[in-house]
Amino acid sequence: MNITGTTRVWGILADPIHHVKTPQALNPIMAARGVDGVMVPMHVGADELAAVVGAMRHVRNFGGFIVTVPHKTAVVALCDEASETARRVGAANCVRRKQDGRLVADMLDGKGFVAGLEREGIDPKGMGVLLAGAGGAANAIAFALAEAGVKQLAIANRTKAKSDDLAARLSKAFPALPVTTEPGGVGGYDLVVNATSLGLREGDPLPVDAAGLTSRQTVAEVIMQPAETALMAAARARGCRVHPGRPMLECQLDLMADFLGMHT
Repeated sequence: MNITGTTRVWGILADPIHHVKTPQALNPIMAARGVDGVMVPMHVGADELAAVVGAMRHVRNFGGFIVTVPHKTAVVALCDEASETARRVGAANCVRRKQDGRLVADMLDGKGFVAGLEREGIDPKGMGVLLAGAGGAANAIAFALAEAGVKQLAIANRTKAKSDDLAARLSKAFPALPVTTEPGGVGGYDLVVNATSLGLREGDPLPVDAAGLTSRQTVAEVIMQPAETALMAAARARGCRVHPGRPMLECQLDLMADFLGMHT
């Protein structure tokens, strides 16, 4: 890679940043497409997000950025435009910078997650699902699972006001879908999804009670690093099928590249 004064720059914003895999995936895609561009990791805390995003408007060779934990929800209000999906979900994971500095947000996590399941032969249609989390990724995944035809969705989140808010918006968009924020035990669901950040750091508590898992269940992660989270290890020990976080990213890479304008 030869970085010069004509190279366009994209970023990925996260806190922590060590676990991100998107630059390693999108830089080869740009090279294959003949794009003179580079994506770099940017370690930005929540308190600095508004200042950093505002400054990016004025970087003329900046093409936009990927957003991950914990910024997906907060970034929407910092952009000038947002897709219908991002508005409905209340979160974004891709922001494109237009030539005039305006910022346009979209959310591709949900589409990527469901496509990743389907690629591995897991069809969520007709499944009862327990979703851990109610943040940006969890919101996107919840709406995508509803669109995919799950039969029931339970949301478990430490802050119940967030899960109640997500449930209310889901029920408005999908009135025929049973949604609850009182999931009870984990054993009554076909698919258990961790859409929290628990598992990124060593020593994190498990997002669900793994002792209640059974061998007929599938346990899916959104976390990509570590590749085998503590939840996945616990689920595997209980005989569950486990689904890692990486297919979610792999299935949305071309969507990300196209949205961010990574083309010649």
